[in-house]
Amino acid sequence: MTIAATIKRYLDDQGVTYEVVTHAHTASSMETAASAHVSGEALAKAIVFKDDDGFVMAVMPSTYKLEPGMVRELTDRRLEMVGEDELGPLFEDCELGAVPPLAAAYGLEAVWDETLAQVNQVFFEGGDHADLVRVSGEDFGKLMGDARRGALGHHI
Repeated sequence: MTIAATIKRYLDDQGVTYEVVTHAHTASSMETAASAHVSGEALAKAIVFKDDDGFVMAVMPSTYKLEPGMVRELTDRRLEMVGEDELGPLFEDCELGAVPPLAAAYGLEAVWDETLAQVNQVFFEGGDHADLVRVSGEDFGKLMGDARRGALGHHI
């Protein structure tokens, strides 16, 4: 599989230059970073939350442990983490668990960890467990749009 059609369309619509980096099939973001030979600090992962008002995607480096309370504080919402069974309908063109951190491409709200704004290039899941997308740090910020930014966890 190459990158998800939704992601390709969104990147093209935003005028962002990107590269697809293929790696061995992996099961976790830390395995992905190792397999693709990229820094875990530059590999963005996505965790999806929900409440009665809808879904929110939290985006952070793969080397960080999410603190759900920090997401709730940043959004001022009583969010609960979404189970893997609920991800399929949200990301229909992606493999289960390979959630691209581009919330706007899927019509979702996002918050992102401020540490990602400090890296020169960002890598992220392209919709499967064997392809990453690489963009410049500046372009990643553009892709995040007006999403709120703050601390979402701590380095592990």
